[in-house]
Amino acid sequence: MTSLIHLSDLAGEPDLHQSLQGGAISIGNFDGVHLGHRVLLERVRRHADRVGGKAIAVVMDPHPASVLRPHGAPPKLTTLPRRAELMSELGIDHLLVCEATREFLNQTAEEFFQRLIVEQLSGKAIIEGPNFFFGRDRAGNTTRLKELAEERQIDVEIVVPSVRDERLVSSSRVREAIASGDISLANQMLGSRYCLTGTVTTGAQRGRTLGFPTANLDGVETLIPEHGVYAALAAFEGTHDRPVHPAAVHIGPNPTFDERQETKIEAHLLDYDGDLYGKTVTLTLLSQVRSVQKFADASALKLQLQIDLQTVRETVSSLPSHP
Repeated sequence: MTSLIHLSDLAGEPDLHQSLQGGAISIGNFDGVHLGHRVLLERVRRHADRVGGKAIAVVMDPHPASVLRPHGAPPKLTTLPRRAELMSELGIDHLLVCEATREFLNQTAEEFFQRLIVEQLSGKAIIEGPNFFFGRDRAGNTTRLKELAEERQIDVEIVVPSVRDERLVSSSRVREAIASGDISLANQMLGSRYCLTGTVTTGAQRGRTLGFPTANLDGVETLIPEHGVYAALAAFEGTHDRPVHPAAVHIGPNPTFDERQETKIEAHLLDYDGDLYGKTVTLTLLSQVRSVQKFADASALKLQLQIDLQTVRETVSSLPSHP
């Protein structure tokens, strides 16, 4: 399992600090841990085995853009724990988090390299993509990285980026797909399934009166897809985080009953009748079923919901990995 470590904690943990020394390193945001990230991180694992050290991914949190350009920061695809979870599948030993303060981001490329790579990590190998930049004003690029590494006899590999449909796979492309509701495409580029995690709170309970009780999710930290109904799998406390319940997820307003355009996330778990209030629920999204619609009355809505649930059942049953 990939351990999640904050750089600020290393001062009081000499043994932990020592375990980070002499490994293979990659620095990036790794939001989504998509196919491009996966290729790169697999190379980190191989280099770590070669040099006899740990495989280390380094991220800055919060995203540097949220510090330098607060209104221009991209929405998150994954929380840090989710990134660590996905990285564990790739053999990454540590996910090291550097706090992205203005002081930290104001380091020159040379200062950043010396303090983090050389002094903190004693890196033996560095693996990056061709669009890697580091230091104040993104002054450091892969050419400068190779120069600094060569001076200290540190190996460098620049990994060829992954391409899908003749376009680079990137976190931005994944965000575009999710924002447009194309969860199937997003999942293909991620190499995993996109998740929403939140806490179940009390809603209007209108779904229960219709015979389709829903869990209303609040506190979701990651990008919320376009309004629509989605097929999903739900996991919650007590299920060991395994997505065992098929779910129909409604994202957006309820125009049949409410003219307000308030975005809500409501999940109806099929074949489940337990109490989820206050629990943390993770919804693993599979595909979009339909867009949000306004129906003539409750009867028309109930008929459509029955069709939606059948679509969800068929979608989930077609998954080879579903339990």
